[in-house]
Parts: sequence; structure tokens; C-alpha cells
Amino acid sequence: MIIIESKRKKPATILKKYPGSILADVTSSSTNDGLRKLSPFYPHGGIPVPFSDGYTATCVEAIWQGLKVFEGADVDTSLFYNDTMKSLKRTVRRFGKPLGHRKGVNGTELLGYIEARKQIYIPTYKWVLENKVAGIIERLREASKTKTIVLLDYDTNADVENAKKPLSHASLIKAYAEGIYPYENSIIESDNRHNYNVIEQDLFNQVEVEDYGKEK
Repeated sequence: MIIIESKRKKPATILKKYPGSILADVTSSSTNDGLRKLSPFYPHGGIPVPFSDGYTATCVEAIWQGLKVFEGADVDTSLFYNDTMKSLKRTVRRFGKPLGHRKGVNGTELLGYIEARKQIYIPTYKWVLENKVAGIIERLREASKTKTIVLLDYDTNADVENAKKPLSHASLIKAYAEGIYPYENSIIESDNRHNYNVIEQDLFNQVEVEDYGKEK
């Protein structure tokens, strides 16, 4: 079983609710080298920018922020090369009212917030799950069959249609691992592909997951 909880909660509070569970921090500040790769800020490199032939980016967040259009600024392709996991946010205070996300670097169509999630963020993150961290996801999927895995994220909104809160990337990890919306059939696709990186899977086995539920 996979559960999503806020990283801001105290571990003791989560463990009281889910005794014996494994707490897995999947944010950019995770101390777990393997799990940190699941962050949309992690600079994997070579990630295709949707609707933008010839463009790739370091991370999912760079694409999401780079394709944003504001009253005072258009797309920013320089973000595609940012591999520091920092200075990726583009704010209203600096650029003015957001107008939408451009459908491609040279596109003419602006996507609304929810539509941009569906056409840019969600498929881009899926590409990363399938091509950069497939071994980690497969290990997580197997572990969740016998253990309760609590994914810790700063955001916990799993509703794609909810524009009031940022979408939790941890919820997308859960969706992909379990084959539920918005990643239906991901388990079938994974079984058919069988191309996840075995070395990466071994790395995950070597990485020590924070098991706060284990007795000392």
C-alpha cells in the first residue's frame, strides 16, 4: 500500500496513523540519494520538452517553469539548462500575472493551468518515471505489496482538476506504481517493456530507506 503524507508532519504523527510503515521522502531535499531522483527538480538531463522538437531539459520543473508565460515575460529556455535544483521558480511578483503555459517553445497556443498539467507536467513526469527511474519505481511497486510505504511530499493534492493547490508529484508516483488515473495501464506498459535499469534497481536496494517504524 502506498500513502501520501505531508513532509511537514512529524514522523511520530504519521507512524501513529500507520504503525510500522516506511517513510520515504521523495522531495528535492531528501537525504536518500535514490528517492531524491523522484523529485521533479532532480537534474536527470535529456528530458524532451513537450511540443518542442530539438529541445530537452534537465528536469521536469525546468520544463514546467520554462514554458510559463506572464504579462511581463514569455517562455524562458535558459531554465532548461539549470542543473542546480535551485532558482527554477518564476514568480508573479517578478513577472506579473501568469497568462498560461505555451504549448511548445515556439507554439502559438496558451494552455490553461489544468490543461497544462495534463499536456505538459503529467506526461513529462511520466517520461521520467519510465526512462530515468523505472528501476526505483519497480522496487517501490514490489515493496508496497507487502509493506505500507508513506511517500512524503510538501504538497499532497492528488486531484488533477484542483487548480487551487499544486499537484503532488508523490501522488503521481503512487498513480504510476498502482496503475491508476492519470497513469492508467502503467503496470501493463511496464510489464511489456521490461527495460528498467537493473543497475538503478540495485542502487535502490543499497539505499537505506528511512524506516521510522522499525524498533530500535
